[in-house]
Amino acid sequence: MGIRPPVVLLPGLVCDATVWTHAADALRSQVPVSIAAYDSLDSLGAMADKVLREAPSSFALAGHSMGGRIALEVFRRAPERIAGIALMDTGTQPLAAGEAGEREAKGRHELLDIARTQGMAAMASRWVQGMIWSPRLQETALVDSVIDMFARSSAEVFAAQIRALLARPDAGPLLPRIGCPALVLCGEQDSWAPAARHREMAQKIPGATLALIPECGHMCTLERPEAVTRELLDWHASI
Repeated sequence: MGIRPPVVLLPGLVCDATVWTHAADALRSQVPVSIAAYDSLDSLGAMADKVLREAPSSFALAGHSMGGRIALEVFRRAPERIAGIALMDTGTQPLAAGEAGEREAKGRHELLDIARTQGMAAMASRWVQGMIWSPRLQETALVDSVIDMFARSSAEVFAAQIRALLARPDAGPLLPRIGCPALVLCGEQDSWAPAARHREMAQKIPGATLALIPECGHMCTLERPEAVTRELLDWHASI
């Protein structure tokens, strides 16, 4: 067996390294691990370019939520550098046309208005209600860890990343081109990026592994860190 590749981890919308704490600690016992930051960039393509500038020449890549979309943009630009890819609680579709797209944009801008007028913590307290599996919303430590993470960001960064997501490209045609070991993972109760979407994604990637984490919502790495890390370690061992 050859030397396994280093790993680059991509957080989601206004998330930081906190989402990767458990997985990064486990992976770092085996290989170098870096966790991306996007600063105030406002396009997924620019974020992907930054990842590529900072990444090793060859690496495995795991992205959660918006980070999964960035991972696909990294693959679009430099597939020869990607030794393995993990797409988690994410999607490939561009903003929908018509009423559906307008509804998404309106919902995101409503959250942004709260962040600007009441602060990031107030926005996060509302947003988190749909991001964690509902029976666990009474778990103060879990909920507070998500709110505190969002509160460490700013409304300006939130606005930039919303612009990036609303202008997201269609990444669906990339899936059949992925030839490296691929993991498609999500919380089985994820209401933002549903399990059915991930089944479809996995079917389009040759040889992909699909992992659905039970009793888990969108914030899989914080809700079920042990289960997610096991899947990531198995994926990385397959590269």
